[in-house]
Amino acid sequence: MPSFDTVCEPNMVEVRNAVDNTAKEIATRFDFKGTAAGIELADKEVTLFGDADFQLNQVFDILVAKMVKRGVDVRFLDKGDVQKMGGDKVKQVLKVRTGIESDLAKKIQKLVKDSKLKVQAQIQGDAVRIQGAKRDELQSAIALIRKEVTDVPLTFNNFRD
Repeated sequence: MPSFDTVCEPNMVEVRNAVDNTAKEIATRFDFKGTAAGIELADKEVTLFGDADFQLNQVFDILVAKMVKRGVDVRFLDKGDVQKMGGDKVKQVLKVRTGIESDLAKKIQKLVKDSKLKVQAQIQGDAVRIQGAKRDELQSAIALIRKEVTDVPLTFNNFRD
């Protein structure tokens, strides 16, 4: 039976490249000279450093521009709270979202079931597998999911005939 997986996975290579390019730009920009502005990527968390909230927002804007340039959806980033560090320095942790949460997976499963398409959806870990007898039905399911779920950047992979 033809099937595909609905997943929420960023291209981590491109995310790393965007973070590296942001770090290079921070190092060369005149308005960041002599400040604590910086950025680093550890595992699936991007940490922004700065002297004030305003500077964190500038670093975030640079990161967003670099991610868009590399074709990475900005909705993969979950902004955390601004935290005080020693002195007058601040930092902010951005989590890189991977995997579909169970609430969203159930919403997708219910959406597919209520659509009257001849396909089945089953939750498999942090992905939703959709199976159907015909490719056209699967393509209709992809169009339906893209139309209805807009707050999370979903991708469709593992398409099998």
